[in-house]
Formats: sequence, C-alpha cells, structure tokens
Amino acid sequence: MRSPIFAAFVLSASLAMTASAQVKSVAAANNQPSSKSASDQGPSSATRARILRPNSNSESTTAKTAAVVTAQTQAKADFNNHSEANRFRRTTTTVAPPAESNKTADNSSSIGHSSLKPAGAATKTILPIANSAMAAPVPTAMAATQTYRVGAGDVLDIQLAENPGRNSTLFTVLDDGVLEYPLAGNPIVVGGMTTAEISTLLGQRIKIFENPSVKVDVRDFASHTVSINGLVAAPGTKILRREAMPLYAMLAQALVLPEAGCVTITREGQAPIVVELKNGNAAATLVVPGDSIKVAGAPPVPTEFFFVGGEINSAGQKPFHTGLTLTQAILASGGTKTSAGPKVKVSRQGADGRLATEEFNLRKIQSGKTPDPVLQKGDRIEVTTSN
Repeated sequence: MRSPIFAAFVLSASLAMTASAQVKSVAAANNQPSSKSASDQGPSSATRARILRPNSNSESTTAKTAAVVTAQTQAKADFNNHSEANRFRRTTTTVAPPAESNKTADNSSSIGHSSLKPAGAATKTILPIANSAMAAPVPTAMAATQTYRVGAGDVLDIQLAENPGRNSTLFTVLDDGVLEYPLAGNPIVVGGMTTAEISTLLGQRIKIFENPSVKVDVRDFASHTVSINGLVAAPGTKILRREAMPLYAMLAQALVLPEAGCVTITREGQAPIVVELKNGNAAATLVVPGDSIKVAGAPPVPTEFFFVGGEINSAGQKPFHTGLTLTQAILASGGTKTSAGPKVKVSRQGADGRLATEEFNLRKIQSGKTPDPVLQKGDRIEVTTSN
C-alpha cells in the first residue's frame, strides 16, 4: 500500500513543478524587448512577426504615395496661382529652400508611418518691381523751344494701355489748370506741367492697375497765345506750340505784307523790342506767350539834329532838315523866354574838330536889316539873357 501512495504523491509534485515552469517561461517571453530577433522567439511569435511586417510596409508605401500626390497637387496649384497673378503685375519672387524632413526609422514603433512634408510648404516673398518711369531721372531744364507746359483750354489725349476699350481719350484742362480724369480719383492740377510729368502723375494716381502704362499727348493747343497786328494779311491771336517760338515762325502764320519793314514786340515788364525784318538774326528773336507784336513799315531814315539851349522855352536836341534857318530853329524850339536878349550865338564844328562861334542879333534879323543865316546839321545855338 505504501508504494502506490508514494508513487502518486511523487507524480503530483512533478506535475505541479512542470506547470509552474511553463507559466514562468510564458511570462519571460512576453517581457522580452521587441528588438530581439525572430530566432530568439518562439515559433509562433516569429510567424506572427513575419505576417505583421509585410502589412506594415504596405501601409507605409500607401502613406508615402498619398503624401507625394498631395505635394504635386499643391505645387501645381501654386504654379497656376502664380501664373494668374502675373497677368496683372510683374513681381520678383524669392522662394526659400524647403525645410529638411526629419525622418526617424524605428522598426518597432514607426512601422507604417512617414514624416514626408508636402513640397508646397515653401515660403514666398513677393517684391514689386520699381517703376522705371519714376526711377529714370527727369531733365530739370530744357530749351524753351522744345518744351510745352499745358494750361487751361488745352485738350489732352490720354491713352491707358491697360484699358484700350475706352470710348473717349480726350480731356480738356479746365480753369486753374485742373484735369478731371475719372480713373485718377479726385481732380488734379496739371497746369504748368509737361506731358511726361502728367503721365508720371497719372501713373501714381491710378489704383485699379498696378504700374499702369499711361501716354499723354496734347491734341489741341490753346493756352499759349500772342497777338499780331499791323501790316499783316491775317492779324489776330496766334497759338504757340512751345514755351517760346521764333518771331519769323509767328509772322508766317500772320502773312506779312511786302511793305513791312520792322516789328515791335511789347512784353510785360520789359522795354519794347524793335526788330528789322531784313536782319535775319534779329528775325529769330524768340516770342513768348502774352507778347503783343506790331508790324510796321520800313523804319525812317535816321534824322539829323541841331542843339539849342539858353533862354529858350524848349531846349535840347531838335530834328534838322536842309535849308533850316536860325529863326525857324528858334520858333521850332518854342521861342525865346521873356528874359532872353537879342543876341544869339551859333557854334559850328570845323574840319579840324574845333568849334567856331558867330553871334547874331535876332531883332535885326526880324526887322530885315540882317539876313537870316542858314544852319547846318550839328549846329549849337545858345540864346543869351538880356543882361
């Protein structure tokens, strides 16, 4: 009896120890790190790893493919947007290099995931190109015959390259040099400006286009005028197409008559300018707006003179003509004063340059006792006092 009972007890103890060893083995296998190779694992674990890894690689490939497609779509959208924007403005584009992608390869925890970033994440900095019309230096001084500054009444032809379908491009400069151009907003003052300066100003005021191309010309000139009268076939107001024009160009418009010989230009604040038409250099004298031009005949032959002084009512230089006598000269000078005496001295320059003086008695001349002497050009007459 003791032998079977002892044998049963030993068998039970053996079974208990075998079960405990199996439980510890399973627990140890579950606590091992995932980086162990399949050869250290049990057959079932190795088989499970071989099944999971192909599925994880498939998921990673799908994610990467989706990311690449997204990047290509974003890049195409960026290109289309950029092309559309270039239709309305010229820009300088600086694209920052894409950030480096940070990918970690962890065989245990990153299976089936990707850190690929879309290519459309690049940074853009758009800078407008400077306006060449503003950057170019504008001449500060030009010849008056090559410059025209608009004024009231001038009709401007304003062409806008970005808006070619506009019905009318003609605009009149109003009083005080004001221009009303709808695309420029409020009225602007253009009086005294050249067409190039007006083009630049309108380019700055027009906001519906970026860097608009504006061309301004004068269609009808009206603000610069001069008046011409006298010996011309077409007198009246004439138009200047520059700040100054040669006199002969203006006379050509007025059709000068053959008998014309000289022109007098009257200008505010200056002495009159007398021009002989036969003098070609003088005929090129510049005429400016506001001048009054009078065309007359040939100038008279220069007058010869005699000179009178002393007790005379109108002393000074007097015109001389051949055959002029002493009493005629005194009467032409207003006669003698009440304080005048009967004696008159006449001095005449000789061939040697010296003056020779002769004395006459007016009372004897007037009574016929003495002949009335004939004067010569340049004679000097002095009426003495009664003392």
